[in-house]
Amino acid sequence: MTGRSRTSRRTVLTALLAGAVSVPLLGAAPASSVPATALELPRPTGHRPVGRRTLHLVDRRRSDPWVPAARGRELMVSVFYPARSSGGRPAAYMTEREAQRLLELKGLAGVVPAATVAGTLTHARADAPPAPGRLPLVLLSPGFSVPRTTLTALAVELAARGHLVAAVDHAYESVGTEFPGGRLPPCVACDRVDVDEATVVRGRAADLSFVIDELTDRRSTGALARLIDPGRIGVAGHSIGGAAALATMAADRRVRAGVNLDGGFFVPDAGHGIGGRPFMMIGAEAVHGPGNTANDWAETYDRLHGWKRWLTVSGAGHFSFTDIPWLAEQLGLPDPQVPLSGERGWCITRDYVGAFFDLHLRGISQPLLHGPTSSHPEVGFHRP
Repeated sequence: MTGRSRTSRRTVLTALLAGAVSVPLLGAAPASSVPATALELPRPTGHRPVGRRTLHLVDRRRSDPWVPAARGRELMVSVFYPARSSGGRPAAYMTEREAQRLLELKGLAGVVPAATVAGTLTHARADAPPAPGRLPLVLLSPGFSVPRTTLTALAVELAARGHLVAAVDHAYESVGTEFPGGRLPPCVACDRVDVDEATVVRGRAADLSFVIDELTDRRSTGALARLIDPGRIGVAGHSIGGAAALATMAADRRVRAGVNLDGGFFVPDAGHGIGGRPFMMIGAEAVHGPGNTANDWAETYDRLHGWKRWLTVSGAGHFSFTDIPWLAEQLGLPDPQVPLSGERGWCITRDYVGAFFDLHLRGISQPLLHGPTSSHPEVGFHRP
């Protein structure tokens, strides 16, 4: 990004913000027509019950890139894991204050009640005792300005399949993340004009490596650390979080496999430094297909020298790989500009991301990843 003007940088970051926090379009439906309804994330296909714990981690060795006066780099982490049983208190989707921040930002405060979003059923149990075993660890990083909660369905799915999953919120990069003491820091990064996307990507890579340090240190996380097999670690992210996934692999040899969900890469020479470790790119065909030369997927793909896949989904939008379309359709608010349904987008995300980590972290053969299938006709394979 060297040489780009401040205006150009602000334009790109603003575009990322506008996309990353957007609830699907409301179409012509007036606010009064939106029903009050109980929301529910998709049920996981794995057979294991899922527990969730929330951690507040602070890296005292680093100053925050957005607020240098802060005492270290703060992160909020939701850890999902196979639980001993399905009993106990349901894990909340988000707090009402977090939900309100998202709704206010997009002008939806009078359309969807914050309590409705916050009360979404997650199919996880808060602080449930973990089941015994040694598990692969998968880290998840959300899109720019979006809280980690938008990847909850994927986190629960992977945990139900037998992974321990850590969804990470990066301080001052989310419009609505509640920290201890009821603090809701603003999205300072959203308003900065003197940084580019590479700054965000590299910062997140450092964040994710720190989370690995903490989660695998028994002095820090105790019983959770005993669950993790440090030789089986993966990372995935949506949008700029997907760029961070590849950057984390390049910076941290402990990460064995990674996935980018519909994000650009932004960092010069993205893909260098990961050797033969596997990486998968899956995104909307309209943006990330080989015919679109404006994105950086082709050049990044060519730098990958291990197992790799470049997949696109016809009819998908930027958020088809998150919880947002699934929930919006339950509210009767589908995005008319995205032909792919929220349910179908979720099924594709679940099947391909689940297959990827089951193959590369659990050693389970996955024919789905061999090539196009009639069961998933929307998914195209490029440069096999």
